[in-house]
Amino acid sequence: MRAILPREAKGLSVYLSRVTWRKSRRSGNGSNCVEIAVADAAEAGTEHKADARRLFLVRDSKNPDGPVLAFTPSEWGAFVGGVKDGEFDDLN
Repeated sequence: MRAILPREAKGLSVYLSRVTWRKSRRSGNGSNCVEIAVADAAEAGTEHKADARRLFLVRDSKNPDGPVLAFTPSEWGAFVGGVKDGEFDDLN
């Protein structure tokens, strides 16, 4: 399950400004991109319902101050595996 990390959480905005966000090399200069970061949940000072130590964060590159989705390593692995296996190809 994903969690939306509230920006108003104490210290979270500061922490999110320090993580390294990255986009796919395939995104080019397009504006329809998401950015990904890996975070230490304890350092971020936020709780995730799965009690994961490491979280994969996703945000909209057009709105970097907007909501951030958090995924556990197993959730992220399932998503990436689905992409590689072509499970979402019909969504084009």
